[in-house]
Amino acid sequence: MKYFVEAKHLWKSFVPKQGQSETVQGELIRAIEKLRDEAQRNGNGNWDSCFEMFCDFLEINLCNSGVFSMLQKMKIKSNIKRLRKFNSPYLEDDIYDDLTDRVVEWYFKNQEPIFKPYDPNQYR
Repeated sequence: MKYFVEAKHLWKSFVPKQGQSETVQGELIRAIEKLRDEAQRNGNGNWDSCFEMFCDFLEINLCNSGVFSMLQKMKIKSNIKRLRKFNSPYLEDDIYDDLTDRVVEWYFKNQEPIFKPYDPNQYR
């Protein structure tokens, strides 16, 4: 991971002890870590629509941001597509770390907190 210190800052600054973040910044980093934890700790045994929502949130916010090149967006989409294969949990860190680096790069362009409304369907 290229931006470990920055990712840690994002987590500490924008992710609450439990539940959803009130900002897009926090929810992006939280989504990656929820996906990582579910795969690596639990083998995606609890995979449900909430994990699909995390994938959607990452893909939409990163790929539609105007921050990344077409090639970078293709890699983001490819990484998320791999994570969606919940019957074959992705256990290595590289994809999660790569997505975390993209979130930090997105944050460099979006440092002012962006409010994210509470989603009652996201209970993870």
